[in-house]
Amino acid sequence: MAEKTHKKAAKKAAGMLRLRWFRSAIQAPIKHKRVVRGLGFTHLNQIVEREDTPSIRGMVNKVPHLVEIVDGAK
Repeated sequence: MAEKTHKKAAKKAAGMLRLRWFRSAIQAPIKHKRVVRGLGFTHLNQIVEREDTPSIRGMVNKVPHLVEIVDGAK
């Protein structure tokens, strides 16, 4: 059991971001909708975990009005 918690802590330390889709993309341009979909969101107020890479950071920076970083280094 303690081994599982240790693995989760190591995963978080390895640079994971928790992202939340908090605003609807109904009136957003199609490119913004595709970015939200590319991040792995399927419904509103969903939280997903992604690796902290420059490409993921760039995707989040394209739609800061739709997606927020809940947890992770800012």
